[in-house]
Amino acid sequence: MALKLKGDKKINNVLTIKQKSLQINLNDNIYGTFAEIGAGQETVRNFFRAGGASQTIAKAMSAYDKVFSDAIYGNEPDNRYVTENRLKKMLSYEIELIEDRIDRKEHPEKLFFSFANTVATIDFSKKFKGHGWVGFKFQLNPLEDYNEIILHIRFKQTNAQLQQETLGILGVNLIYAGFYMYDDPKAIVKSLYDNIEKDQIEVDMINFSGPRFTYVDNRLMSLQLVKNNMTDAVMFGPDGNNLLPAQELYKKNILALRGSFRPVTKVNMDIYEKSKELFFKERKVDKENTTVIFEITLANLRAEGEIDERDFLDRAVLLCSLGQYVMITNFQEYYRLVEYFSEYTKARMALAMGVYNLIQIFDEKYYRHLSGGILEAFGKLFFKDLKVYLYPLKNHDTGEFITSETLKVHPRMKELYKFFKYNGKMLDIKNFNPDIMDILSRKVHKMIMNGEEGWEEMLPQGISEIIKDQRLFGYSSRRFSNQN
Repeated sequence: MALKLKGDKKINNVLTIKQKSLQINLNDNIYGTFAEIGAGQETVRNFFRAGGASQTIAKAMSAYDKVFSDAIYGNEPDNRYVTENRLKKMLSYEIELIEDRIDRKEHPEKLFFSFANTVATIDFSKKFKGHGWVGFKFQLNPLEDYNEIILHIRFKQTNAQLQQETLGILGVNLIYAGFYMYDDPKAIVKSLYDNIEKDQIEVDMINFSGPRFTYVDNRLMSLQLVKNNMTDAVMFGPDGNNLLPAQELYKKNILALRGSFRPVTKVNMDIYEKSKELFFKERKVDKENTTVIFEITLANLRAEGEIDERDFLDRAVLLCSLGQYVMITNFQEYYRLVEYFSEYTKARMALAMGVYNLIQIFDEKYYRHLSGGILEAFGKLFFKDLKVYLYPLKNHDTGEFITSETLKVHPRMKELYKFFKYNGKMLDIKNFNPDIMDILSRKVHKMIMNGEEGWEEMLPQGISEIIKDQRLFGYSSRRFSNQN
């Protein structure tokens, strides 16, 4: 499909938007429709301006009025139009229409596509910067089914016109990447920011589907978004598909557990079960309106240098198998995580952690970048009725368990610690299982890697079987059999 272009020069080895648009326009086989709602027809405008668009654009439309939009794409039961469901309806409807109107016998080589977006740009008060859904449904072979790339964006600019222009550039990048970079999904993700600065727009969710993307693990694509600084947090569910954090966290009670989960152990699940019990006893916490999150920070994934994507997926597979929701964040400090949650909910929040994590929270070195230092950080961390559920730490020399009552902090932090401890901000998890306190993720991981025996008993039920069946964390049955 690729065509050699003349004219505009590349900027930093990246094609300009005009070059991308023209390359698509000059491809005789690419043919489709544009349906853009909420920010003008900014994507299709780039194709019209590039020239040669008549053989590429079947139709361009903006059904702004809700009555007209409903007449075309159907009613929305919740009366919300900037949603993933609305976007998918638009994409499917436009594809069905072009398939119905264009005779395949007369155009056997045509590759049909539909591009759509439904967005809300910045409001007049400039308090809400806006967000939207963008999607691309396309063929790479006339005899194949359609591929689909769907993403959610959040505007960062404070001018509606600039937001529209940025959205138009993003749209061209997506269409070009779909047709010309389909064999490299990671490159597709990166290319979304061609000719765009990171402070213009945020991409906080992306999902790939279709015959050319059957091998793509969308959890790994989530990781790319955080790794490439396109967003600070991504989320995926037990089925492995990426979720929109804003949608999953909206007005929810949130319980978050941070860890390496490399692999998830009986201790991790004991913290989960016991902290969940405490959380559900809290006033105003509705079990049905609660989201529990297993959070892994980018810093944790980089703990041994560069991010090992295979290692990340191994952790994700096990957590998903346990039916958990997983979040990858760029928040090394806990207060930033709480601030992020606070963008979407005013309901109750809690953090479950071990004593070691609490010690780190009271380490001043993490807050030197804040003008108010540790006091500012704690103000942000506990400004709401946030609770910390503390799982004890076993002193392996003495056999004693360190709790909030016996924990010793730096003398400078003693009074601050007492203030939060005795104001009910910290609660000890008391009904923990003492028999599993010697289990450490890094120890289990080392045993698996070295082919040692006995690690299976340290993991939740069914996890060891998955590790063996899928050869996770470097497991090798040959290594074990050679030792017997």
